[in-house]
Amino acid sequence: MRSFSDKIYNSAQDAFAAAQPEFVLDEEEVPNTVSAEIDDSLPTINPVDISRPVVIGSQAWKAVSWQPRLGDITEYSSDSDTEAGPRDPLSKEQSGEVPPPPPRPRQSSRWKEELERKRSDSIHSLETIQQFQSRLAHTVSVGSRRSSIVGTTLWTPNAIHYRIRTRTGQGSISGASAFSQIVEVDSTPGVNKIQVPRPFSAITTFHDQPITPLSAVHELATHDDGDRISPWRTKLHAVTPLATSLSLGAYFAYFAYRVYATLEAQRTLHRVFPVAWLFIASEFLVSIPTCFNSAYTLISAGGRRRPKLRLEGNQVPCVDVFITCCNEDVDVVADTVRAACVQDYPSSRYRVIVCDDGADLQLRTVIEGLSLEHLNLYYHARIKIKGKPHHFKAGNLIAATEMVELLPGGAGEYIAALDADMIPEPDWLRCVVAHMVKDPQMGLVCPPQLFYNVPDNDPLVQSLDAFVHVMEPTKDANGVAWCTGSGYVIRRKALEAIGGWPTGSLAEDVYTSSLLLGNGWKTAFVHEPLQFGTIPDTYTSHLKQRTRWSLGTIQTAIKLNFCIYGDVVKNMTFLQRLSGFLFPAGELFSLFLTVVLVSIPVVLVSGGTLVAYANYNDLRWQIRLAFIALILTRFHEFVGYLPASYRFAQRDALAHVWMTPYHSLTVIRSVLLPSWLGIKPMAFKPTGSIKGELGERDAQNRAPLWRRCVVIIWTCECYIHLAYVLFVLVAVALSTSRAFTSGLQDTTAKLMYLLTHAFWPPMLWIICLTAFATPLFYMVFPPTVPDREDLLDRDPKTGVARPKPYWKKRRWGKWTFWHETQWTVCTLYSAVLFVGTFIY
Repeated sequence: MRSFSDKIYNSAQDAFAAAQPEFVLDEEEVPNTVSAEIDDSLPTINPVDISRPVVIGSQAWKAVSWQPRLGDITEYSSDSDTEAGPRDPLSKEQSGEVPPPPPRPRQSSRWKEELERKRSDSIHSLETIQQFQSRLAHTVSVGSRRSSIVGTTLWTPNAIHYRIRTRTGQGSISGASAFSQIVEVDSTPGVNKIQVPRPFSAITTFHDQPITPLSAVHELATHDDGDRISPWRTKLHAVTPLATSLSLGAYFAYFAYRVYATLEAQRTLHRVFPVAWLFIASEFLVSIPTCFNSAYTLISAGGRRRPKLRLEGNQVPCVDVFITCCNEDVDVVADTVRAACVQDYPSSRYRVIVCDDGADLQLRTVIEGLSLEHLNLYYHARIKIKGKPHHFKAGNLIAATEMVELLPGGAGEYIAALDADMIPEPDWLRCVVAHMVKDPQMGLVCPPQLFYNVPDNDPLVQSLDAFVHVMEPTKDANGVAWCTGSGYVIRRKALEAIGGWPTGSLAEDVYTSSLLLGNGWKTAFVHEPLQFGTIPDTYTSHLKQRTRWSLGTIQTAIKLNFCIYGDVVKNMTFLQRLSGFLFPAGELFSLFLTVVLVSIPVVLVSGGTLVAYANYNDLRWQIRLAFIALILTRFHEFVGYLPASYRFAQRDALAHVWMTPYHSLTVIRSVLLPSWLGIKPMAFKPTGSIKGELGERDAQNRAPLWRRCVVIIWTCECYIHLAYVLFVLVAVALSTSRAFTSGLQDTTAKLMYLLTHAFWPPMLWIICLTAFATPLFYMVFPPTVPDREDLLDRDPKTGVARPKPYWKKRRWGKWTFWHETQWTVCTLYSAVLFVGTFIY
């Protein structure tokens, strides 16, 4: 990273040498010596010794000594009698000498007297040097790409307020404290004037980045998830490839025989069975998501081997930690900031930058106070001009990435990112950075997103446990670990190799990791509990979050040509291309799945033959194969989902079913329909800033039932689910009644009619009915979650809050057994029919 900063510095130095602007101190506005009164109640800062120059706007300062007490008068002084010009500070540092300050303009006697009076009490002795003067001069007057400093706001922990004004815009960089000093850079043609600012008190050593030895990386265990998965679960989970193969084989055998039996019935009976073909297609298409997950799991039969690593010692890389936020609750952001600032990592080797895209003044004030305790904490808010693309979270990251290049010592070797509500564990950085240090080709490392405010039974399946504990490790085993949006660390060199943060997609995290893979970098998924955040606490916010993820995945796939061809994916392996195609294709498949779900009650209403057979033997084998496929699928679900929980096997599938209409509408409105129709595309809304108007999980303040019904059924378009549930119930009732009203006299004939229509195993309509009833049940019986503060353990001295162990785990209640009951009943029913085929 020094090479990148040096390149920028050298180009700026050349431009400065050619332009040679004259910097003049305006004695009437700001003296070289700045003083301010501070509240005596503020804490004391430990002494710091800084021996290298640090950047302040257009100047660089070298601290000879620093022993401030914030309650005292803060003063910065330099010799006013010297007339010597600026000298090379680095050459003098090497010789042990301190270079004299640059010439200062004439000051009034008032300032001289004040300086002499306070010199004996001087807290700082700082020498001004010109090492980085050219960088800002080039930024303002030449307008290079470093001009990103214009239109930004940066709060620093040393109480400085820099105000930059140019022809193109205005922004500010300020220090978090009770006092500030205004500095102006006037870019009026022919005028180059800088008022000398109060110096930046360096609290990091980013200017000196030693190479971290591999010996600092320690392997604590051969598997990173050994602590969370018991040995018996690990051993049983190892048979997943076998269970997957058997399940897929049974599925295809069942469908193949169904096709054969239907063709044989048509040939024997000289009839065509269109409804039977439609029913076969419906069964097959509904099973595709399950078959896809099973097949993808089978590809990673070799298993995942990711060790548990930790970085030890203080010779560690420099990291810039970005906490992205946009109108989230200030208390939520503050808890994340506090936890990030007390990492088990040398404070001089990482910085925490709060990237506020909402420019919240209240948040700014809170960070201002916290930065008095944590000197590596910064606040940054970009200025967004109306009418110009802001690029949402990606734009926020871009602005922050450019901003840290202007900080003392330049940018860090790595960039870490946290969502506003994600509280990191103390060893977060030492864990994820260790994997980067061990492998120079590792471009990105990401841990799972875990949550502490999930309600009992997780009725909407918001915990993502099935994804982060089953699918993400599987993808990691295939070399396709995607960035999941929070807690990740990315190598800055790798980010620069792909041209910086990509824009044009709501899923900038997936887009970034895909570009890294296409550029030949590696990515890794660390299966350790390193961060805990909050899920959306209302039905409305849940829908906005999931549809945004769906749309972002499709946008990314379109830009990457579904990873089939193009220069950006030229270095991807076959499995990486396969993943880049299949997962977005699964989102588009929601369109077809919606049609299939509607066709299930349609075939029941039609009254046609659902299961065709030429003789009873064909019918027996169809029943037998249906049972075998069902029981092997249950076994595969049990062993395959052990890392997450067996309960999530069916619940995750049901959640995908009832969310299908929403995904379909998102694809139609935002992707398929032309813009000239005036259909408003889905707008970006950060998860943490989505405010729920119902408050249905707050027992004291939740909206009444009638209001919940209006909002969820009408506003959230849940009338689709209500209509579907009623349609299925009517279809089943009508189909069942036909067995007794269609003139069938024989009891056997009636039973056969029921078997081959509404009660064909495994009674697919029950699964669909249960899935679509989920949001309706949630509307009437919403779960209750305590206040967020009650879910946390807060240190009374530091204010650092961490989730209570109880709320880190999933909790199940009596309603969970309903899901298991319906599957158990369907399985037992199929088993009875299976046994019956050998008796009758």
